[in-house]
Amino acid sequence: MRVIHVEGDAWLSQPEAAQHLGISMARLGLVLACGHLTPAENPAGRAGVTIASVQAEKSWRENATIRAKTTRLLKDTIGFF
Repeated sequence: MRVIHVEGDAWLSQPEAAQHLGISMARLGLVLACGHLTPAENPAGRAGVTIASVQAEKSWRENATIRAKTTRLLKDTIGFF
């Protein structure tokens, strides 16, 4: 997984991202592992994710159809194994 370095205003910690998405930290780890969030470090070297990827994920979750969610779950499950 490639981590990018971003400015502080383009970064969220993982707990903040989980709260923003309304999911648990364990679930956030799965979403991150499946490549749906972009891992990033802030200038202080703290691990987190980009705000842009969190916003994109939140938008996708709000607007995706049941079919899209099912397809994504299937792809993520296959890719995980």
